[in-house]
Formats: sequence, C-alpha cells, structure tokens
Amino acid sequence: MQRLAAEGIDVVRVTYPDLIGTDRARDILLDHLPSACDHGLAFCRAVYHTSPQGDVVPVSGGLDAGLPDITVRPDLDTLVPLPWEPGVASCLAEVTDPATGLPAPESPRDLLRTVLARCAEHGLRPVVGPELEYFLGDEDPASPSGWKRYSGAAGVVYTAGLRADGDNHLLRTLRLLRDMNIGVTSGNHEFDGGQFEINLTHSDALSAADRAFRFKSAIKELARKEGKLATFMAKPFNDAGGSGFHLHLSCDSSDEAGAGNAFDDPAGPYGLSATARHAVAGILAHAPALAALANPTVNSYKRFGPDTLAPWLIDWGLDNRSAMVRIPPERGSGARLELRLGDASANPYLLIAGTVAAALLGVLAGEEPPGPLEGYGYDTARAAVLPMSLPAALDALEADTELTDVLGKDFTDSFLSYKRNEIERFQRHVTDWEFTEYAYHL
Repeated sequence: MQRLAAEGIDVVRVTYPDLIGTDRARDILLDHLPSACDHGLAFCRAVYHTSPQGDVVPVSGGLDAGLPDITVRPDLDTLVPLPWEPGVASCLAEVTDPATGLPAPESPRDLLRTVLARCAEHGLRPVVGPELEYFLGDEDPASPSGWKRYSGAAGVVYTAGLRADGDNHLLRTLRLLRDMNIGVTSGNHEFDGGQFEINLTHSDALSAADRAFRFKSAIKELARKEGKLATFMAKPFNDAGGSGFHLHLSCDSSDEAGAGNAFDDPAGPYGLSATARHAVAGILAHAPALAALANPTVNSYKRFGPDTLAPWLIDWGLDNRSAMVRIPPERGSGARLELRLGDASANPYLLIAGTVAAALLGVLAGEEPPGPLEGYGYDTARAAVLPMSLPAALDALEADTELTDVLGKDFTDSFLSYKRNEIERFQRHVTDWEFTEYAYHL
C-alpha cells in the first residue's frame, strides 16, 4: 500500500475472465485493499453464466442453486499501473468457491492451470506466443449496427503509418501497451482496412494467457476512451474478412534444467522431434472438438471458407499458411507449431488450455501425423472439413471424451450449457438479413 500510494495509485482494479473471456472487475479504494486480500470480494457465481446481453443462462450451480457467491482475491503479483487511467493499478484475481475453498468450476484461469499440471506430470512445459487481430470502428448512425470500419483502405496488409491509420491509433496504442508491460512487441495494419494486428512475446502458457486477456481488455478500453469501437469479433463486417487468434506453441522439457526446446530435433523428420510430431497429430485428431473453444460464437463460422486464409480443413503443413497447423521455418530454440484455427473472439485461457490438452493427448498416444500439406490448401479431397457451425463444434466437443476428461466434467458441462443457450437465442432472433430478404416479396 505504501509503495502504491508513493506512485500516486489510490484505486486497484481487480479483474478476472468470465467464460467468454470478457473481463469482470471491481475497483477498490487503496485503503480497502488489505480487506480484499484477507476476506476476498463477493461476486455472484452466475457472472460466469451471464450472456453479453445480460441474460442469466440456466447453467448448473447458478440459478438452480439460488445464485450463490464466488470469492475473488487480488493476485498482487500481477499488479500493473494503467497508463491511460491516472491513479489506477490493475491486477488479476484468484477465484474460489467459498463453500469448498477450491477454484470456481468455471474459472478459465484455473482450467488452464489444471491442464498445465497434467503436462508437468509428463515433463513438459508449454511455451505460447499469441497473435491477435481486431477491427477498429467509428460511429455511424446510418449503419444498422451503429458502426463502420475506421478505414476502408484496401491493400494495407503489412503496412504501418498514416496511409490507413489517419489518427495514428496503432502508434498511440503500442506505446501505452508497452508502458503496461504485458509483452507487446510490434504491430501493423492487417489485410482489411480498419484491421490491426499487435504481437505479444512468447512465454510460459499461463503468462501468455494472462497477457492476451489483458491485451484484449486494454485494446477495447483504449478505443472506448477515444469514442471508437475495437472488436475481436470473428467477422464483424460483411465487406471484410475475419480476425484470427493464432497460437505459436512449443514445449520445454522440464525433467532437467536447460533441456531446451522439446520440439527440435535436427535428425528427426522435418527437423522436428517425436514430441512435436505427436503434438501435431494430437491437435489434428481433436480438432473438431477444439473448434468449440477456438471458434466459440455463432459468428465464428462466417470467417471460414475457401481463399479466406482461415483454415477450415484439418491439415498441417511446413511454412504453409493455408494449413490449420503451420510449422514455421525456424528450428533450434525457435522450433514450434502455429495453430491458425482460432478466431479473435476466443477466450485466451480456453483456447490455450484446449490446444495444450490436445497436444498432450497426442504426445501420450505417440502417433504420427499424416504427410504435410503441399501447395495451396482448401481441397476437401485431401483433408477432412472442420465443423462448419457452432452446434456441430459443440457436439464434437461433447463427443470427444478424451479431451473433455482433461478439461474436466464441471467445466465442460457449464460451457456446453452456456453456448447451447446462445444458439437457441440466436435461432429465435429475426436478423436484418431475413427482413431484407423476405419482407418486401413475401
């Protein structure tokens, strides 16, 4: 408290992710921080079951249990000042069930910890580098959504500067995120106008998930501060492509100090170790179920299709961006796989937990992947198609008992209930497309 006060901090924002990766939080005046640490903050457990529109979804342990509490305590090791909010520092939280003292069953952060503990039992420490894309929007009263793309400039992929960023959004954001110390390294305009990508450095998997979660929250907050909308929705605009959430994954061997990258083997096929090849095979085998975590919304599946650079076939390739799993060309300490399946709406903790769980199952099974994709992909004669809708992906997740055994029954049941309610609400909603298509002629 003395250190924070000396730095001019008088408020601590305690934050944690819900099931969809949205930040839930409470601001605490500095004088009350000791109480928050000792006794915890009471939140309703149904916060994990609350939809983006504020509906409380009937998930077991929420409404049916009388809307009980969860206890949230600040994780002071994660304290960081918010550069755009003078006097405010933010930290992540530990979330427990007060009845048992155990982690809350739906806590995404604790789900990832559980999966990583399984990896540690087999001498593996996953290392993850997140890559996230997002769209920036300006208010537009003439648009049905109320928003339009910040820039409609074409041909701006891999560019920087004012050509497609007249307000210098990217530079301003990079500097603020640097000062937040969450491992941001670089950024550029992405394929479509108004779309950006900002890269984060690699680290152990839990730290990577924490930083990706805080990154997404910060981007949305900074945009709102300027009267704009930043969205990680998979495909927010009909006239543009989608936004991805690519994961770079490798593993360190933790059975001996300095063992190095467990994915590298100069004498192995493709310069990859058996561990790496088995991990690829596991991700391919569990890809249909993994899609439910990597592509978790109704909108997610509008990002897929031929020539979208969003993978919709279950395949892998050597430095091939049309494959679902790409092996970048680096070897040695840089040997890794890149899962290109995820879209930007994915909860970082769940995407990383599911990917690591699938890779671990592959390592334990010890099977080899099929031959790598050669040339341009998207040929259904060469590889199986991923689930093409959220209902199909949820069914695949429920059916994949190997993967759900690693993720745990409590989490899986809650996630399936929550997401199937989302589908039901969407199916009952009359969209603008339906009115435009049918109202005049029928």
